[in-house]
This record gives sequence, structure tokens and C-alpha cells, in this order.
Amino acid sequence: MLLPRNPTRSVRIGSVTIGGGNPIAVQSMTATHTQDIDATVDLVNLLDDAGADIVRIAVDSKKDAEALAEIRRQTKANLSVDLQENYRLAELVAPHVDKVRYNPGHLYHHERERPWQDKVRYLAQVSQANDCAMRVGVNCGSVDPAKKEKYDPADSITPMLESAWEHCDYLDSLGYTRYCVSLKDSDPTKVIEVNRRFAERRPDVPLHLGVTEAGLPPDGVIKTRIAFEQLISRGIGDTIRVSLTVPNDRKPEEIVAGRQILADVAAGRVRSVVNYGLPTLNIIACPSCSRVENQAFIDLAQQVKEMSRYAEQHAITIAVMGCRVNGPGETDDADLGLWCGPTYVNLKRGHTELGAYPYDQILSRLKTELDALIATKS
Repeated sequence: MLLPRNPTRSVRIGSVTIGGGNPIAVQSMTATHTQDIDATVDLVNLLDDAGADIVRIAVDSKKDAEALAEIRRQTKANLSVDLQENYRLAELVAPHVDKVRYNPGHLYHHERERPWQDKVRYLAQVSQANDCAMRVGVNCGSVDPAKKEKYDPADSITPMLESAWEHCDYLDSLGYTRYCVSLKDSDPTKVIEVNRRFAERRPDVPLHLGVTEAGLPPDGVIKTRIAFEQLISRGIGDTIRVSLTVPNDRKPEEIVAGRQILADVAAGRVRSVVNYGLPTLNIIACPSCSRVENQAFIDLAQQVKEMSRYAEQHAITIAVMGCRVNGPGETDDADLGLWCGPTYVNLKRGHTELGAYPYDQILSRLKTELDALIATKS
């Protein structure tokens, strides 16, 4: 079955081109520390061998950028760099990658007095000079604060859309059109709505689809499938990632799951009659990346899932995040949230911080809060 496709512009990323009727690309991201060159190269090549069209690597310092140059020399994979707060790192990493990804919300963390337009102009100039594509990565947990404060806190979608549209318009005004956009949330229904609304206004812009913090398989695959089936069947989506919380040696499962979803949608084998609004426990967990400061986070996510099985019939959301960059903001919408540091785990109830606990104490503390939450809902 031929899938309908939005008439998006073509954007070349190394040896692969997204949009313009090209096949939907599948990508993943490394979870190793970027400065561990051998481990990162091994994981990049593992993902490349599994069929990843693009592999993303996070860079957060000059030492990361130096490591990236060596990683580039040791792999032929199409590489995307994930810029964090320091947008200035772009000029150090762009010569070694095929795509630069920035988050509009993160542009406020460095040189706060400088207008975001100046920063985006710089990113576009650096990308163009180095033959790089770009991704505008809008994330529910780190939205442009100027947009977020304009709307009711319950409306997380409109600020994301305004930010994405504004950045697209500005990049177009600069004459730089070699970009795609992603709009991500941990709730598949919100992913569907925000991408559908974006595409109605900008059907020309290629979209990268993903459910952020989808969590552990098989739940993470199910959540992602729900969003992808609804969007791809409407012609929306040019590249995808299935974000799963798994150990590094299992990261190729993201590629396998993505290819399977695409094949199923093309064959009409869709399953999204599932209503994810059922009154059941929902555990969201980030897929891990080089920002994670303790790999015990992966085990903790699995332990939280096992510990909380007794609460599976309660409409409660638990978020388990692996780092200080996205963790604080992306646990705000959960009933109970955990974000992990090197030796401790921060615990939240909604927006309220409850404290930081050692890894060997956090499960019992979480269970106490879970039991209290169940009691209030009974």
C-alpha cells in the first residue's frame, strides 16, 4: 500500500534525504558518554549496522566536541549532533556531522541577554558553511519560556506550536531552508495533536516524529506506535525515532521497532484502536543518552516498573528521567517524578520537590508516595 505523504521539501542529511517523497528515515541516538570514544564509536556502528539512517550524538562541552572529531573519523554513519545549552559549540562540531539539532527552549541558558534571533542566525550560518542540515527540536519539557508564560499551564501544545512556527519563519527569512522540525511529548495523544496542527500550517516542512520518554518495551513501543500510526497514515512524518529505555547493547531494538511500525502502517496492519486514556498506571522513562550520569538509571526504570505493578489499575503517571538537563521540567506533568544524578535520585510529587535519595533508598520512598497517592484517589 502506498502511503499518502505531505508535500514536504527535500532535506539532505549526509547520504540520506528526508522529505520530498523519499522513504521515511529511521534514526536513533547514542547513550554512551561522548568522550568515551571507543564505546561511542562501537554504539554508532552497532546502530548503523542495524539499519539506522541517522545517529544522533549529544555534545555538551569542548571536550565532547574534540571527541566527536575522532568519532567522525572512525565511522561512516550519518551523524547528527544534539546541541545542549551552549549553542556556540556548533562551530566546533558542525565540520564533523551531517545535521545540527537545537532546542529553542535551550537557547535561553547561555548568553541570556542576547536575542534568540542572533543565536539562530549564527546556527544557520555555521550549518550552511559546513554543508549541514538542521533540526529545530521543540520539546514539551523545555519550551521557550516567553511562549509558555502566555498560555494556561494546562495548554502545553500551543506554546510548542508558536515556538516551532516562529523559528521556521525566521529560518526561512534567512534563506536557510535545509531544516526539519520535531515536536515531542511523552503523551502520544499530544504528539498526534501537535504534529497534526503544525502540518496543517506548514505542510512543506519535513517532520521528525517521536514520543519522548516512551519508556521500557513493550509499553514504549505501544505508545510510539499509537502516535506514528495516526500521523503517518495521514501523510505526516519524514523521519522517526522509537525512544526506548534499554541498555546500550539493545539500542538496535529502536531501529527494529521503527522499521516494523513503518511496514505495518504501509500494509494496513494498524493497532491504534488502543485508547491510551484508560485508567491505568503509566510509566514514562527517557531513552538514555550521553547526559545520563549514572547507568544505574536504566536498572532503576525497570525496578520502578516491577515495584509498581500492584498499582497498574490506577490512573497514575510515574516519570523516570536520567539527567539534570531535561529531568526537572519533563517530570512536571507526572504524578510522581524521578530524575537521576550521579549518586542520588530526586523525587517529585507534581511540581513539588520531595528531596534527593540514594539509589538504594529511592524505591521504598517512591512506594510510600505511591501508596499515599492511591489512598487519595480511592
